[in-house]
Amino acid sequence: MSTIQTVTGELAIEELGVTLIHEHLRTRDERVVKQFPHLYDSEEEVRLAVAQVQGAKERGVKTIFDPSVLGLDRDVRFMQRVANVTGMNIVAATGIFTFHYLPTRFASNDIEFMATQFIRDIEVGVQDSTIRAGFLKCATDYQGVTPHVEKVVRAVAQAHHRTGVPIMTHSHPASGTGLQQLAIFKEEGVPLNKVLIGHCGDSDDLDYIERVLETGAFIGMDRYGLTHTLSTEQRNETVISLVKKGYANKMFLSQDYCCTTDAYKPEAAKRAAYPDWSMTFLMDKVLPTLKEQGVTDEQIHMMMVENVKSWIS
Repeated sequence: MSTIQTVTGELAIEELGVTLIHEHLRTRDERVVKQFPHLYDSEEEVRLAVAQVQGAKERGVKTIFDPSVLGLDRDVRFMQRVANVTGMNIVAATGIFTFHYLPTRFASNDIEFMATQFIRDIEVGVQDSTIRAGFLKCATDYQGVTPHVEKVVRAVAQAHHRTGVPIMTHSHPASGTGLQQLAIFKEEGVPLNKVLIGHCGDSDDLDYIERVLETGAFIGMDRYGLTHTLSTEQRNETVISLVKKGYANKMFLSQDYCCTTDAYKPEAAKRAAYPDWSMTFLMDKVLPTLKEQGVTDEQIHMMMVENVKSWIS
């Protein structure tokens, strides 16, 4: 692939530039939004997303991948509105975010039915629009590979074979689910260099992370600012150790920031829980610290600019 779909149209991968590979313009539970809409302020959500994305753009970021899918209230028209206001390249995903159960429509149909919906998002458009998804997303957390979760992973694999778009996952390193995901993708014949195992930065277990890397997959060190699992200092130490081992060409740095999220309302609660968490923390504080500790400009460029092109093409 030499191009990728953004929410504002096709983009040559050479034009992606500095990329934040895992950020969310908004995450919500679509069931709550549907039934209790008074709990949400759409204009505030736009304002907060625009402010964060604009801040990232001012620091040189050119592209943001937003892996919000079913389960996180994906809204590609919302993404497009933010992209149009800010001029940021924003890439939407297709897939399903669940740790255990599927909605009835997908539970009662087969894997091929699910894969067909993902393919339609990629080839035709998302949510009856002409906005096409640019990558695939699935998730496995501490619950492990439940039957419904396995169904999503295999449907994602089938959609990859049909479309060629890359795959990103949510994983839970403490439970080893990244390796479980990769085992299924291998069974399905997916080239593992087209898979990004997300949230590996939630662990400082280098043995586990290297086992993921040895498969050929990319990894996401993508939760900078979230300190409930590891501190920023611990995350940096892990990145630096992996860079020294020669893995800069297999890592992505990002923040998994949610401009608004059901998990923290009002916004002050989010700031109180994670005062550093934002779409600009990586650029403002993390990258300068990594450079001070020996990571070179070339290695930063690899992780922030070049790896995304290798993952896609």
